[in-house]
Amino acid sequence: MNKPVTAVWEITMGCNLRCGHCGSSCASPLPDELTTVEALRLCDDISELGMEWISLSGGEPTTRSDWDQIIQRLTSNGVKANLITNGWLMDEQILDRAITAGVNIIAFSIDGLEQTHDMIRKKGSFQRIMQALDLMKERKIGPMVITTVNQKNLAELSRLKDILIEKGVRGWQLQIGFPMGKLAENREWVLEPFQVDSVIDIAYQTMLEKRLEVIPGDCLGYYSLKHIELLKMRNGGCPPQSCTAGKGTFGILHNGDITACTSNRDKSFIAGNIRKRSLREIWEDPTSFAWNRGMKKEMLEGLCRTCRFGEKCLGGCSNSKLTFGGSVYAENTHCSYNFAMHKAAEKLSMTEDINGLLVIGREFAEQGLWQKAALALAEAIRRGADDESVFKLYGFVSFKLGNFADALEANEKIIMNNPENPYANKGKGLSLCRLGRSEEGIAYLKKAIQLAGPDFMDPYHDLAVIYMENQRVDEAISVVEQGRLVTPQFAEDLYERFLDG
Repeated sequence: MNKPVTAVWEITMGCNLRCGHCGSSCASPLPDELTTVEALRLCDDISELGMEWISLSGGEPTTRSDWDQIIQRLTSNGVKANLITNGWLMDEQILDRAITAGVNIIAFSIDGLEQTHDMIRKKGSFQRIMQALDLMKERKIGPMVITTVNQKNLAELSRLKDILIEKGVRGWQLQIGFPMGKLAENREWVLEPFQVDSVIDIAYQTMLEKRLEVIPGDCLGYYSLKHIELLKMRNGGCPPQSCTAGKGTFGILHNGDITACTSNRDKSFIAGNIRKRSLREIWEDPTSFAWNRGMKKEMLEGLCRTCRFGEKCLGGCSNSKLTFGGSVYAENTHCSYNFAMHKAAEKLSMTEDINGLLVIGREFAEQGLWQKAALALAEAIRRGADDESVFKLYGFVSFKLGNFADALEANEKIIMNNPENPYANKGKGLSLCRLGRSEEGIAYLKKAIQLAGPDFMDPYHDLAVIYMENQRVDEAISVVEQGRLVTPQFAEDLYERFLDG
């Protein structure tokens, strides 16, 4: 079991503001919140689990009297502790307490320019944060800012960026507001899918300017060209964007409940409570967070199930899928790539005849645009195209996308009418192998070899590779040697590699 890297800990549900987009609907402290003794013991457990850093939030964490004791215990245990605050109470005394406790990062929630921010949070709160930022700038401490983007502040992000730079902010996290908690009551504030690219544009442009680092929230993405470049600028690469909830991160609620993410607040996501089981026991329990630890592409719905990036991102942020789609397996409609493909599908649906769709599908396939090719071919099939060549190409494209169940179905439709088709038998065999049904797949690959002539050697190659992947080296070499009897120059490089072990 991998150790968790970080967590978010809501140390209280008490808050001195009543924000219109609060996902936790915080108000007054709840009677079942952890005591100081319990919280400090949890700090020790967090350290013992080997975590690197943790963010304290709420509610408003500074309304809890022992917030700095919690930070001090964490830091003394070698865990970096960040503080996420609305800034209302941040003055010299609070800042001194945070510094003395050893706080790592102080992050302020700012949700627009003054009028918008105060409308969302509380009149006067914007100026209080500005004063706090000035205080930290005087102390040469670089704070961070978190902005929850919604309809009310989207158009203000560029101007807000300039203010943050002027105030000496070192990092700016941009995240999308979900229709949960108070924001579910203000549903008209929530961004539409087409607006996600506008947020990515702001983040990308800001990073190009190199005056303020942008940290895109895990919910912001995915896989548009600018999003990929944004990730490259941040860390030199484009890591998989699968949700880390319960796999590398987790959430701690006010009462000690452990959830994969503090945004997943439903009781069904709670893996345990630290009053009943240790944090390590909860984390290392193989049944904990099984919904995400066992997430697979084929479990996803809609376009996410067939997306070319599905194996990498697994639909992205689980809470985005849950709050917008009603399930952690739902299609992520607020994904940039998802929206672009839906626009492409909408355009394809306006193509009048099936032949036109087939021409477009073949052109996309020739260019390696597998996703668009699949959309065009699927639309043609939906309208009644049933020629063998259509299913052959659709099966190939689906396989390239990693949609092995769709590839299997396409090849089976060919075999239904032409059982002796070597290409379809090979395609079915490979698809079965990729779906974990290796012995069935091998049988079809062997059949494809029997049906194939010297001008179609792919089944030999594919069967040899499958054998090697299953550590059946002798059988792999035998298949290659069999192929070389048919075509002496067959797979020379592959043969040498197999012989070398």
